[in-house]
Amino acid sequence: MAAGSQKHQQPWRKGARRPENDEPLECVGRQLAEPGKFAYAALWGISLASLFPGPEDSPYRTEVVESLVKWLELSEAVLPAMLAFAGGLGGEGSDTFVQILLKEPVLSENPKVITQDLVAFSLKDGSYDARLRVVLAHITWLLRIPPVELEASEERLLECLNEEEEEESETAEASRKKKERRKRLKRYLLIGLATVGGGTVIGLTGGLAAPLVAAGAATIIGSAGAAALGSVAGIAVMASLFGAAGAGLTGYKMKKRVGAIEEFEFLPLTEGKQLHITVAITGWLSTGKFGSFTAPWSSLLRSKEQYCLAWESKYLMELGNALDSLWNGLVNMVAQEALKYTVLAGIVTALTWPASLLTVASVIDNPWGVCLHRSAEVGKHLAQILLSRQQGRRPVTLIGFSLGARVIYFCLQEMAKEKDCQGIIEDVVLLGAPVEGDAKSWKPFTKVVAGRIINGYCRGDWLLSFVYRTSSVQLNVAGLQPVTLDDRRMVNVDLSSVVSGHLDYMKQMDTILKAVGIKTKQCHLEEGGTLALLSNKTAESQAAALHDDAPAEQSMRQEEDEDRSFLQSALQEVPRNIQNHSAGLREQIS
Repeated sequence: MAAGSQKHQQPWRKGARRPENDEPLECVGRQLAEPGKFAYAALWGISLASLFPGPEDSPYRTEVVESLVKWLELSEAVLPAMLAFAGGLGGEGSDTFVQILLKEPVLSENPKVITQDLVAFSLKDGSYDARLRVVLAHITWLLRIPPVELEASEERLLECLNEEEEEESETAEASRKKKERRKRLKRYLLIGLATVGGGTVIGLTGGLAAPLVAAGAATIIGSAGAAALGSVAGIAVMASLFGAAGAGLTGYKMKKRVGAIEEFEFLPLTEGKQLHITVAITGWLSTGKFGSFTAPWSSLLRSKEQYCLAWESKYLMELGNALDSLWNGLVNMVAQEALKYTVLAGIVTALTWPASLLTVASVIDNPWGVCLHRSAEVGKHLAQILLSRQQGRRPVTLIGFSLGARVIYFCLQEMAKEKDCQGIIEDVVLLGAPVEGDAKSWKPFTKVVAGRIINGYCRGDWLLSFVYRTSSVQLNVAGLQPVTLDDRRMVNVDLSSVVSGHLDYMKQMDTILKAVGIKTKQCHLEEGGTLALLSNKTAESQAAALHDDAPAEQSMRQEEDEDRSFLQSALQEVPRNIQNHSAGLREQIS
């Protein structure tokens, strides 16, 4: 394939023309020269070794490297070197490999196009492993490519895949695509008519349907990737990317009561679809503004496909009312005065709480205890949902505050017990978590979480200290202090300057999300409109296609009639072909 810049700069751009020979555009990675391919694969190996260095990750690193060598069509002679990089050797040479890669003609003018190849490789088997997405983010960081470009490439790929499923529109672009599709239909039908086996015309079943569905994918990921996605099994895998019937988590309904759980349902926070999703979990409910599960997450925009878990609303509302009573009453004033001496002195234990506060402990203790138990059960059930891939085969980010963080804690704990728990969870964010803060308790989570484990805490959260006092005499609570886990995933964020009390986790969520590095709607606006600019360019290309193709509408209608006649006559030939084929088989047998 020629290496002209006009041909490879934007192979995923909606409205981009296919070459006249109707051949799929080649992946960016395969357009690299041999030194560039070597450097590209080396960066993958070094990144895998940096992010997943454990001996238990060795089979996964090997699998990815071997697959990448085939993807780039590199000689197998380089495989030992790549496995050595993936084993931890040569990490100091990453800067050199970056320089070699960026000097490639394909990338010299626009290095961002490499993100297209990164995403295409990660999706070639019809699933998106959370570990691969973490590696992709690391490689783009090494190449000094903004993270927004990786998301833009994911969105472009998703748009291209969706094009094949959309209903035929009246735009010129859709008409042009129909014209190209009819050409392929003719070709595949002729092949199908000529290939008969076992008394079944292959061309009229999966053998014909598969290439048609995969035609759009071939444009994006090249012929090698499309071969995998184009099979009948591959189509099913592509469908599984978005969960049962493409409904995502909203397709899940708890059909019957599970143990002590009375309510468990996913509510959509956004209307879009994306290759990675976010699930937010509320810690309690309150009357008024925060009376719904979705209210605290109005500014969250970690991804364009987000859900909120609705769970045990009856008990969470009782807890929220108790928290409000405790905070707003006279007890609050007494507690604040007393805690000036206890918390700051670092001697708060179950024995030092003011007697006036302990006398009204029953206001909060009962609903808190009930919700502690139910949150653990909900977390275990959430683990089973995620392990069964109800969300599809896409990375999941979990975010929760207070008892919502406790749900996540027990979800991870349950998932860590299973062998197939890797590659599902990308990041987790636990805010003001009423859970054990000992590093040993969090260590198993590194097996489950591919990206970051964020613990947001507030040292002066006296309300959390009080309600959790009977559960842990030592007050070793994650929501009150950092978790001293020595792992690159573990990120502790002191929110003491943002959160003045436990109730602020609900009221100050927008500020808290920014503090822990989670994108909000305002953050997207502050990014300079990069994604919006990409969308505008897409719109411009669609408008150009509309203008260019408008004169062809009349001729295309005529071609439709011709195609219809062609298909009818071709289908009439099927019985004759079967008869002739059967006669030929009888002659061979005799």
